Amino acid sequence: MDTIASLFSFITTPVSWVIVQFHSVYGAIFGPDTGWAWGLSIVSLVILIRICLIPLFVKQIKATRAMQTLQPEMKKIQERYKNDRQRQSEEMMKLYKETGTNPLSSCLPILAQSPFFFALYHVLNSIASNDTIGVINERLLESAQKAHIFGAPLAAKFTDSADKVEALNSSLTDVRVVTAIMIVLMSLSQFYTQRQLMTKNVDTTVKTPFMQQQKMLMYVFPIIFAVFGINFPVGVLVYWLTTNVWTMGQQMYVIHNNPTPGSKAQAAYLERLSKSVSKHGRTRSRGERAIVKAIVAKGRDRNEYERKFINGLNKEGLAAQADGTVIKSESTAVAQAEEAAAVKRQQPKRQTKSQRQSGTAKAAGEPTSLTKSDEPEDAKPAGPAKKDNAKSAGSTRSRAQSGQRKGPQRPKSPSKK
Repeated sequence: MDTIASLFSFITTPVSWVIVQFHSVYGAIFGPDTGWAWGLSIVSLVILIRICLIPLFVKQIKATRAMQTLQPEMKKIQERYKNDRQRQSEEMMKLYKETGTNPLSSCLPILAQSPFFFALYHVLNSIASNDTIGVINERLLESAQKAHIFGAPLAAKFTDSADKVEALNSSLTDVRVVTAIMIVLMSLSQFYTQRQLMTKNVDTTVKTPFMQQQKMLMYVFPIIFAVFGINFPVGVLVYWLTTNVWTMGQQMYVIHNNPTPGSKAQAAYLERLSKSVSKHGRTRSRGERAIVKAIVAKGRDRNEYERKFINGLNKEGLAAQADGTVIKSESTAVAQAEEAAAVKRQQPKRQTKSQRQSGTAKAAGEPTSLTKSDEPEDAKPAGPAKKDNAKSAGSTRSRAQSGQRKGPQRPKSPSKK
C-alpha cells in the first residue's frame, strides 16, 4: 500500500496540504484537536473540489442537451430495428460518433473526483496506521488521531477490531453506529439524486439504451456505496456524504432553472415562466431569455409543453421573439378584438317549429298552460261547438309542444248529456 501511495504522491501531497491549511483556520476557532476542526477541513476540501469541477459540470449539461436533440433520431432507430437489438445498438453508436456526442459524459464529474477520493483515502488510512504522509507531520498526525466525530475517530472503520478502535481512544459501538448511519445517509442521498434525475428531468417519450443504463445505476450505485462503505474511514464517509449532498443540491437547482426538454420539470418550469411573463410582460433574466430563444428556434419541432407555452403567450397578447425577448403583439390583440366582435354579431340559433308555435301562441294572447286544455271533456260543461273546437285546437297545439304528433287533429265530438 505504501508503494501505491508513493506512486500517487503527486495527488496525496496537494490534498494533505489543502486539509492542513483549512485545519489551521478551523483549529484557531474550535481547537486544533477537535473533530470540528478536522471534519470541517474535509468538508471544505469537498467544496473546493466541486467548485473547481463546475466547468466539467457545465460540459456535462451541454452534453446532456446534445443527447436530447438526438431523441427524434434515436426514436426512429428504435422503431426501425425494434426486433434487432444488436443492430439497434450499432446504429446508436454510429449516431453518437457522427454527432460527436458521448452518453458517458454524465460520468465526468465522478471520474474527475476519483483521484481526490483516492488521495484522501490514503491520507486517512496513513493517519490510522500512525504513518506520516504528504505535509502531515508527527504533530499533525497526533492531533488528527485525537479528533472524533460524534465519538468516532476520523480514521476508524466499521470493520476495525475492538483493539484498534481502543487504540484511537474510542469504543467499537460508537464507531459502528456512526459509520452505519453515515453509510445509510450516503446511499439514500445517492439514490434520491439519481431518482430525481430519472423521474423529473428525462424525456420519457423516447426509450433508449442510455436511459435504461441510468435506471440501472439508480439502484446499483447505492448498493455499491453500502457494500464498500464499511471499508471507508469515517473521514472518507464525511467526504463522500458531503459530495452527495452537494450533487443533490446542484441537480435540484439545474432541474428547477434549466430542465431537460420534454420532461416533467420542463412542464412545471414553463408554467411558472408563463405566469411570470404574463404578469410583467417580459422576460426578466438571461436564463429566461435563453429558454424562450431555444423554444422559438425549434419552430414546428416544439414539444407539447413548448407549444402550450407559446399559445398561452399569444392568448395574453404577447409574442416571443427570436432573441428570447417577449413583446406585446398588436396582431394578436387585433385578432382577439375581432373574435370578440364576431361573437357579439353572431346570429341566434334557429328555433324549432314547436318553439315558433309557442312564440305565436304567446303573441296572440292564447293560453299556453296545459292545465285546462288537458282536462277530460266529460268534466267540462257543454257549450257551443265552436268553443269546443277552439279548445280542441288549443289542446292539439299543447300536445304538439309536449312531443306528440304534430299537424291538424280531428276534433272530438261534443259530449252529450
